[in-house]
Amino acid sequence: MKRAELFEHVIAYFEKHNPTAATELYYGNPFELLVAVVLSAQCTDKRVNLTTPALFKKFPDPWSMSKASIDEVREYIKSISYPNNKAGYLVNGSKVLVEKFGGKVPATVEELTSIPGVGRKTANVIASVVYNQPKMAVDTHVYRVAARIGLTVGAKNPLQTEMQLIKHIPESKIPLAHHWLILHGRYVCLARKPLCDKCGLTQWCKYYNTKVVK
Repeated sequence: MKRAELFEHVIAYFEKHNPTAATELYYGNPFELLVAVVLSAQCTDKRVNLTTPALFKKFPDPWSMSKASIDEVREYIKSISYPNNKAGYLVNGSKVLVEKFGGKVPATVEELTSIPGVGRKTANVIASVVYNQPKMAVDTHVYRVAARIGLTVGAKNPLQTEMQLIKHIPESKIPLAHHWLILHGRYVCLARKPLCDKCGLTQWCKYYNTKVVK
């Protein structure tokens, strides 16, 4: 099967079975999403969602968070992985939002990555979810699932994965595709033991047809 055909089949499957895929992080505005995504690094969305309500109540905007101490913010996120580092990112990142961007979460990846704690993946999430830009955020789920299915070939890092995916996915579908792959990796194509018996992509999946089928 040609690679273009594989992408067509996979996209058609997800469009039918998960047409409204979206982030599972709770947020009410761009600032809250930015905070949630920063906190979600190497941490589950479920844990982040349990933590952010109290954090957002205390610090509802970048102005209030920029005036907080790192110790104060850390108390609210101490159940999250790497709370010391992330508290610093949130406080210092909020200062940059206020001083450089007038408190508004910027729209471009270049501007977003100038904020402490915001790497390319986080920037792509914000650009995609908030501003509906054709950006593909690659986390461990996307990296794993894309390679297993065969959507990427020989990609050695997230950036190579991102470049291959956006080359073959129609621009208008890239924001959705990001969520399709993440959710598929989170609930079906698990890291240690993929649930191939529950997967609707097996007839096209490279992993299934080379590793599972004897």
